[in-house]
Amino acid sequence: MTAAVCYRIGSSRPESHLFEVELHIVNPTPDGQRLTLPNWIPGSYMIRDFSRHVGAIVGTDSDGKTVAVRKLGKSEWQCDPVSGPLTLRYEVYAWDLSVRGAHLDQTHGFFNGTSVFLAVDGQEDVPHEVSIEQPAGVAWDWRVATSLPRLGAAPLGFGSYHAENYDALIDHPVEMGTFTHAAFTACGVEHEVVITGRHRADMPRLLRDLEQICSTQIRFFGEPAPFSRYVFLVTAVGSGYGGLEHRASTALLCSRDDLPQQGEPEANPGERYKTFLGLCSHEYFHSWNVKRIKPAVFMPYDLRAETHTSLLWAFEGITSYYDDLMLARAGLVSSQGYLELLAQQITRHLRTPGRFRQSVSESSLDAWSKYYRQDENSPNAIVSYYVKGALIALCLDLLLRSRSGDRVSLDTLMLRLWREHGQTGIGLQDDDIPRIAAELCGDSLEDFWQQALHGTTELPLQELLAARGVQWTLRAAENAADSGGKPVVESAAKPSLGIKVQNADGGAQLQLVFAGGAAQQSGLSAGDVIVALDGLRVNGTTIEKVVAARRPGDVLDVHAFRRDELMQFRVTVGQAPQDTCVLQLPDDSDARHRVESWILGR
Repeated sequence: MTAAVCYRIGSSRPESHLFEVELHIVNPTPDGQRLTLPNWIPGSYMIRDFSRHVGAIVGTDSDGKTVAVRKLGKSEWQCDPVSGPLTLRYEVYAWDLSVRGAHLDQTHGFFNGTSVFLAVDGQEDVPHEVSIEQPAGVAWDWRVATSLPRLGAAPLGFGSYHAENYDALIDHPVEMGTFTHAAFTACGVEHEVVITGRHRADMPRLLRDLEQICSTQIRFFGEPAPFSRYVFLVTAVGSGYGGLEHRASTALLCSRDDLPQQGEPEANPGERYKTFLGLCSHEYFHSWNVKRIKPAVFMPYDLRAETHTSLLWAFEGITSYYDDLMLARAGLVSSQGYLELLAQQITRHLRTPGRFRQSVSESSLDAWSKYYRQDENSPNAIVSYYVKGALIALCLDLLLRSRSGDRVSLDTLMLRLWREHGQTGIGLQDDDIPRIAAELCGDSLEDFWQQALHGTTELPLQELLAARGVQWTLRAAENAADSGGKPVVESAAKPSLGIKVQNADGGAQLQLVFAGGAAQQSGLSAGDVIVALDGLRVNGTTIEKVVAARRPGDVLDVHAFRRDELMQFRVTVGQAPQDTCVLQLPDDSDARHRVESWILGR
């Protein structure tokens, strides 16, 4: 190793879930080197305290003599002065199977640099090197997948890698094991797909579909892509969902059944596979929107403390708008299929009473304390900057098109953000998007911005979609699994208790009790376990069927345990709200053309 800051990471006991890290500092600070570890990871706005998994740090000088290392705080350490190079050794407990942390056992290893690499204070901007070593006792055919540039390591091999600085080092997650590996080229850029975990994915289909998504997005922002190589790191499990963006890769967690299965019709992707493609599209779009077009407060990141911004609605929301839209533009779903996905997003928003309590700007600012720390009351108290942000993006897109006669759109605004901020490295201020939108369409849109960003009234979704020609319908949910998007035969008013339940020992536990619903009005609370309705035993599976047999206005005798106390409630059954959205293409060919010109970006 030749860099001023060098790491070695491996494990002699992978079954103990311990990574062993060695840090070599060629020129430590003369008066004693200070070390830190991030407290959060970019893209996930919550203090994670990664240092809680770091064991004792042992320091030695060039003669092998021990150098004292004192802990200054939860994620800060101070070394005694040394003359010459300093070497530090420590272990990191890695048993977090998520996209944010580190995980290690005999089957695979995964880590984000934020979890394992101590930062050398004052030398964050110098080149960094890392030697990734094969853990002891694992299968001979383990390989390495990462977007880190190689420095002597063979493709997919253990060995040396490098990064231009510490910020780059921690922005390239690493997977190691006996994974499935495949590759494709999009707009001249090599893309790799790595799947860890047992699966039966139709890999040729997955590669074809991802190539269409990636090519569509690269061409949207303009070639060349902002990276020379890109890696999708997928962990397939029994049940899971999540993603985290990086500058040239993404870490994804999915259920193995979300992957495309052999024999499935390609013309109509299943709902689960569409969800997975939407996740891939979302994280890939972040390569531009948040990894390079950034809030000014993220330039640079301060990973020691919470960094608040009111702009998460734009970075997560706009990305959430384009993720499914890009599936349509890539030809993977039809225009009507896209409207179904959009209707499901509107449905999620309409089923969140908290949209009347919190603005999207407040939601962005409160991400650290509310969105990432949700509890049983969160749906009643907060709004998602992902979902509402996406719907604000939809409204803005349709407004710009309407005010300009389709001369400009949100596409135009995003390309300008890319030129003026993404390609220049100038951070985004709170008023930049409204300012650019006004310049594009000649209208300040002041009332819209006030309502959308700072208000808690309904967005003008129906009005704007209808003006474009989209047919809008609201109906009651058919059952707990009804996520919207599809029309159903109208029926009589549906009963509702305003609850979400799960199975529990002996009954149905209330996960959520929605504000204003029948259950809340009767005094039931989240955590209560309903054991009987009108004297008949119920559980999390049967309760929906029992309630469905009643009519709004009926009165139920409810027996429930709160902690270990049996309580009785009289509940007047409510009427299910009209909160399930259906969007459809118009029948008229000219109107249909106007809708498709928006969806397909023509």
